[in-house]
Amino acid sequence: MDYREKSEIRDGMRIDWDMPITMDDGLVLRCDIYRPVADGQYPVIMTLGPYAKWLHFEDLYKSQWDRMCADQPDVPTDSTNKYQCWEVVDPEKWVPDGYVCIRVDSRGAGRSPGVIDIWSLREAQDLACCVEWAGVQPWSNGKAGLNGISYYAQNQWQTSALQPKHLAAICTWEGAADFYRDMAHHGGIFNRGFVQDWSKAQVYSVQNGRGTRGFKSRMNGDWVSGPETLSEQQLGRNRRDFYEDCISRKLDSDLYWQSRMPDWTKVKTPLLSSANWGGQGLHPRGNFEGFVRSASSQKWLEVHGIEHWTHFYTNYGVSLQKKFFGHFLKGEDTGWDKQPKVLLQVRHPGEKFVERRENEWPLARTEWTKFFIHPADMTLSTEQQGSAGTVTYPGMSEGVTFLSEPLEQEVEITGPIAAKLWVSSATEDADLFLVVRAFTPDLKEVTFQGALDAHTPIAQGWLRCSHRKLDPKLTLPYRPYHTHDEEQKLTPGQVYEVDVEVWPTCIVLPKGYRLALSVRGTDYVYPGEPGAGVETLGKVWTGVGPFTHDDPRDRPPAVFGGDVTLHAGSRQQPYVLLPLIPKR
Repeated sequence: MDYREKSEIRDGMRIDWDMPITMDDGLVLRCDIYRPVADGQYPVIMTLGPYAKWLHFEDLYKSQWDRMCADQPDVPTDSTNKYQCWEVVDPEKWVPDGYVCIRVDSRGAGRSPGVIDIWSLREAQDLACCVEWAGVQPWSNGKAGLNGISYYAQNQWQTSALQPKHLAAICTWEGAADFYRDMAHHGGIFNRGFVQDWSKAQVYSVQNGRGTRGFKSRMNGDWVSGPETLSEQQLGRNRRDFYEDCISRKLDSDLYWQSRMPDWTKVKTPLLSSANWGGQGLHPRGNFEGFVRSASSQKWLEVHGIEHWTHFYTNYGVSLQKKFFGHFLKGEDTGWDKQPKVLLQVRHPGEKFVERRENEWPLARTEWTKFFIHPADMTLSTEQQGSAGTVTYPGMSEGVTFLSEPLEQEVEITGPIAAKLWVSSATEDADLFLVVRAFTPDLKEVTFQGALDAHTPIAQGWLRCSHRKLDPKLTLPYRPYHTHDEEQKLTPGQVYEVDVEVWPTCIVLPKGYRLALSVRGTDYVYPGEPGAGVETLGKVWTGVGPFTHDDPRDRPPAVFGGDVTLHAGSRQQPYVLLPLIPKR
């Protein structure tokens, strides 16, 4: 094989290209090592994933790069930007501070041979092997940290649970943790848009073996997905069908999902979990669950806004990461011992964020407040039902919306949300799409720049009614936890009590604004003009980003298109439980 395996000094760094790391089953993965020129022993910052270590940020993600640099001019400064890659650290901003940065192509991706099996246990084991390899190299001080966005954050949870001895700290920047609940089956409903579009656009496009039919690296002029060029048939045999794996495994009890779930009792590594308020549909649930449920005695939570990738690269994000890793990998006095356990960028309309220090999550001073649903007049109120009422909508329609009176004072909503409904269906099942929304005094909807969509609502939750079974050990009043281990079909016309998890959020609404809850049978779509969203996965999104639930195999109209009725009465008090935060 024609691997580069070359060491050279460039741009003030020693770069070792295509270095081999042998896994415990004998397969050799390929990595690039960026390290200081001077001899010494340095801490390691490592990533392993399928996005190809030689693919420059601009080659597949140009619109994101251009927008980020235009809006955040600190991102491209103090770097030549020659070695920028999607969702991993820029070595030119880390190596001068005495770090070794290692990028590993996962099995079957980029320059590494093998079979792609996305987020598998095998992949986590590979990352653990790489950590242990790095920990004993002559240029290593024996301490490795994992740091990256999204994919490069998600596999950190799994790897930490394997407890490699040289793993000293992890920074899970916008990283889902539960691949069933956070990504593939929201509330039991298959997430077709992301599963299908992401795997094709971002993983299979840089699969090992694309060779001369793939990208040529602007970093070194070699083939990103080489060195071999394989046929499409060979490429197909070298990857598991992620789409088919996800849609065909409808229950979380399947070994496919269980093998990808971290054992929280074994996640003991010092960790910084960094979430995005606008990441509805993929990452933030995992960041919050990981922070709360991990066994680590040294853990911190940070939450921000704007696009999914941006803050990881800004001075704000890089300085936070270095403060964390400087403490745990170098033993430096970075001030991290004074870091608040929870650091929130509190969100206001107009993309305004105000930093606030907290001690826990959810916030201890939360005033959990029920806003009751009134079908008779389609309102949302803190007053309970006085009489019975129903409202019916077609099961695959935009559904119904309940609107509050104008707020009498400024209101902050920060934390997880839960809803309780009484539902009947004309068929054997029903899918519920819940959207918490805000409106100005003149009833214009307030949306936000989300992680991937310019028109993201306040919060969203999902539930397939046949998946309504709760785990009594893990369910909390503000966070229902569904087992997803069996289907409990509905008897048409019978009324069922269901609890819906709505993902955590943060918003401060001014006096005069209104709250709303939409109960839909389909994905939310921003009702205003699309505006200037950022292109992702080849599309500009209009409400929920790529997280769409419209696969007819999963949602046949004969089952999910029947009428759905919401019920209320003296014994049926449907509500949405909101985390209201009083002013200090």
